[in-house]
Amino acid sequence: RPLPRSLLSRECAGFEHPWPGRRGPGAAAPAADMHNEDDPGTLAAPVAGGIHLLDFSDEILLHILSHVPSTDLVLSVQRTCRKLAALCLDKSLIHTVLLQKDYQASEDKVKQLVKAIGREIQQLNMAGCYWLSGATVEHVARCRNLVKVNLSGCHLTSLRLSKVLSALQHLRSLAIDVSPGFDASQLSSECKATLSRVQELRQTLFTPSYGVVPCCTSLQKLLLYFEILDRTREGAILSGQLMVGQSNVPHYQNLRVFYARLAPGYINQEVVRLYLAVLSDRTPENLHAFLISVPGSFAESGATKNLLDSMARNACLDALQLPKSWLNGSALLQHMRFHNPFYFSFSRCSLSGGHLIQRVINGGRDLRSLASLNLSGCVHCLSPDTLFRKAEDEIDSSILETLVGACCNLRHLNLSAAHHHSAEGLGRHLCQLLARLRHLRSLALPVCAVADSAPRADRAPAPPALHAVPRGFGKKVRIGVPSGPSPFAGQPAPQPASVFWSLLRSVPFLERLELIGSSFSSAMPRNEPAIRNSLPPCSRAQSVGDAEVAAIGQLAFLRHLTLAQLPSILTGSGLVSIGLQCQQLQSLSLANLGMMGKVVYMSALSDMLKYCRRLKDLRLEQPYFSANAQFFQALSQCSCLQRLCLVSRSGTLQPDAVVAFMGRCLQVVVCHMFTGESLATCKSLQQSLLRSFQAERPALNVVIFPLLHEGLTDVIRDVPLVHLDEVTLFKSRVAEEPPNLWW
Repeated sequence: RPLPRSLLSRECAGFEHPWPGRRGPGAAAPAADMHNEDDPGTLAAPVAGGIHLLDFSDEILLHILSHVPSTDLVLSVQRTCRKLAALCLDKSLIHTVLLQKDYQASEDKVKQLVKAIGREIQQLNMAGCYWLSGATVEHVARCRNLVKVNLSGCHLTSLRLSKVLSALQHLRSLAIDVSPGFDASQLSSECKATLSRVQELRQTLFTPSYGVVPCCTSLQKLLLYFEILDRTREGAILSGQLMVGQSNVPHYQNLRVFYARLAPGYINQEVVRLYLAVLSDRTPENLHAFLISVPGSFAESGATKNLLDSMARNACLDALQLPKSWLNGSALLQHMRFHNPFYFSFSRCSLSGGHLIQRVINGGRDLRSLASLNLSGCVHCLSPDTLFRKAEDEIDSSILETLVGACCNLRHLNLSAAHHHSAEGLGRHLCQLLARLRHLRSLALPVCAVADSAPRADRAPAPPALHAVPRGFGKKVRIGVPSGPSPFAGQPAPQPASVFWSLLRSVPFLERLELIGSSFSSAMPRNEPAIRNSLPPCSRAQSVGDAEVAAIGQLAFLRHLTLAQLPSILTGSGLVSIGLQCQQLQSLSLANLGMMGKVVYMSALSDMLKYCRRLKDLRLEQPYFSANAQFFQALSQCSCLQRLCLVSRSGTLQPDAVVAFMGRCLQVVVCHMFTGESLATCKSLQQSLLRSFQAERPALNVVIFPLLHEGLTDVIRDVPLVHLDEVTLFKSRVAEEPPNLWW
């Protein structure tokens, strides 16, 4: 864990701000101004018990320093005393430099950092550094010993990319964007020589192109993200036909991993077919991961059928994801060979429970190596393969039991976007069976799946009072009144009867949890081509309310939480339990809680936010939400907040409250609001925020726009992809990709 700021501020004598490189208004002079080479004890002021910071061993200090941003480490902390000057340049700290999401990394800081330690850096991650100019990114060429570099989201022309890569002779892993105007003919011979040695390539395509793939003759891993729009800003329709100069045959002979993720749009499908056509001629012998993620339908062609047949004959896979139409109604899975698989995704497929057992698990095959399984939208995957389904989409517990038994080491499981209901019977509820997966770290479930199969007389009732919330396993506290360190004061916790409560108690190390209504559809979806209204909530979801939300408070290690379409939220009291007890929470997404016509949980949310000291991302989607002074006053207490997104079809906002909030929360760099306000009000507020805060926050990205305005599509296309993909547009993120797919 990072060194507490209070401790570091006590140690750094003469420093007003705990992080020297991040001074606020009125802070003391920079560390360089107070550097004292002859006094290594400058940072050794005594703390409680007479312990000094520099009394720790080098190993402990290196671990502490590893949590300091690289720019602060090299440009500030290094200049404080001789001992830290030596430690800050330790190879373990400067061989890998992460600038991703270091929103305070200005142009000057990045240039100084590269100048100071550029030749020592071997891995550099600048993904999503959209605020840095192309001239600054060009300084990467000074890091001549780079082996791995991620420049996704950075501004790079073909000529600048050529200049950077020409200097990186040791490069083996590269991530870049291919934007309109990219011209492979502008790449120098030195650049192409570097690319010929690259083994891992990740390309985000914003224009129909092969990018640098034809130059990469040694590829072992190829990741492609297709974000090509069907129309230009002027309305002209784009074609997926690649230009003649880009039609060189890509080199796939050594390929081990092929991954393609498509954004909605027909043109993305056209372009990916051109990439796949080469694979259909000759499947790489060492291919062990083949993954294609496509929203909606993606029809097979003759080339893709040949590819699948060839893979079934020649490949032995560890990871598989295919478009739903390629799997539905085919015997492909029966013929596929797997060796210690670690990732399966059958999202949106019409895969029945019988097919799942016979073709994937093979009646009980050992799948202990499987770490991640995505069955999102597979409405029949837990039902038997029969002509007559059980009532109300009831699951067959024996199928789920077989699945859990075979995949006992699952760490990531997604069962969302489907109705999975459990029948009566002890130990046969979905939650009770999932409780056996003790290694789970992320879980996505439909809301109706966590409901008890029938009301239980001994079940702990939901808190009746507006200002009383469950604390721990049922103890109540007053909202806003600080409680002691333990909710039970040394007494054993009561054992509620809820199966959902028991499930969460069985997976205490869960880090990501998503409870999403099976009929929920966001007003701003990530993987759907058009906005559509949500269907009515499932009837079983009506029994999931504040008490179930309060149960989430058991998860002390929870970092990411999504709650969407919970119609029975009455007061939101369970949210306060989460705020009090889930102290590691970093991202929170709430959508359509309670009644749609009224925000019933506003008071509880305000109280919850008081305790979310580590919250970085907040996404809130709710019709008729009033983003007023009360809300922003509560949100201002989230001192670590960096990204905020509000989506409210008929919502309102108070411009003065927004400006005051941005002035108090100095780390907020993303402010996206899509409400029912007029276009004039939105534009005025957006310009005011940019004018007031752009200079001191280089990464500031403000988008305030009416949700139902016809120009929303053009506005969205200008949002940096890193924010669009992670915060602005709604989607399930559990088992979305194989673990450790890239950096």
